[in-house]
Amino acid sequence: MHAKDVLIDAYNRIQEEVHSVVEGLGPDDLAARPGADANSIAWLVWHLTRVQDDHIADAFDLDQVWLSQEWEKRFGLDLPRHDTGYGHTSAKVAKVRVDSGDLLTGYYDAVHEQSLQALRGLTAKDLERVVDTRWDPPVTLGVRLVSVLSDDLQHVGQAAYARGLIQSAAA
Repeated sequence: MHAKDVLIDAYNRIQEEVHSVVEGLGPDDLAARPGADANSIAWLVWHLTRVQDDHIADAFDLDQVWLSQEWEKRFGLDLPRHDTGYGHTSAKVAKVRVDSGDLLTGYYDAVHEQSLQALRGLTAKDLERVVDTRWDPPVTLGVRLVSVLSDDLQHVGQAAYARGLIQSAAA
């Protein structure tokens, strides 16, 4: 198995988990926060998708799906256009509300498709390409792709935990 195949499999797993955590939840459950300053499922899924969109687009010199496919307009959030959720305060987390889970999964699926297209063309040599010189050592494409995977899996796991808390409270 080649490295790109491992990455494709891993990114496919994120998509499966995103759908699983959002499926069947209404707007109130998606916006529910387990604690006063905790992140909601809507925010977690939106944020992990924004990070993937932003980082993959940057690493492969692509347009962000958020902007190019006008997802920012569909979401209608009261946030700056390029906001990814990094460093959000509790008040900003509260601004991420959606009318349905379909909006979250639709955006994720569009980002996922662009990510897969980029990953399918990878060679082993591509993974060594430096994509960010602001760090020491500089970040390679391989490291960036694994970083996005790690971040996304953590956040979708947090969303699954929040879903469990919401469902147990309703039972």
